Amino acid sequence: MEKIIAYCGLACDKCGAYIATMNDDDEKRKEVAMLWSKEFGGNIKAEDINCTGCLAADDNVYQYCRICEIRKCGVSKGIDNCACCDEYACDRLLQFFKLVPDAKKQLDSIRE
Repeated sequence: MEKIIAYCGLACDKCGAYIATMNDDDEKRKEVAMLWSKEFGGNIKAEDINCTGCLAADDNVYQYCRICEIRKCGVSKGIDNCACCDEYACDRLLQFFKLVPDAKKQLDSIRE
């Protein structure tokens, strides 16, 4: 699978929702739904697990990604990801990096 880096620095190609969608794998969708329901709380259903990656032009992304402020910003600026932004790293991104430090490493390596 091609390496796809989301606006925030997450690797879409490593995401269970992306993998399940690309492989049209209903068992993987169930697995991801159960995992995310436990991890994030709530009742995520297997049919909710459909995503062609954060950079998808067709907006076929996981439900949270549709409202993600980092993604909205990147789309509005027409950039590949936040590493390409003149305002890197903004406050919103710095807050995200506290939760997911590997995303910062990914974007920093792109900026180099």
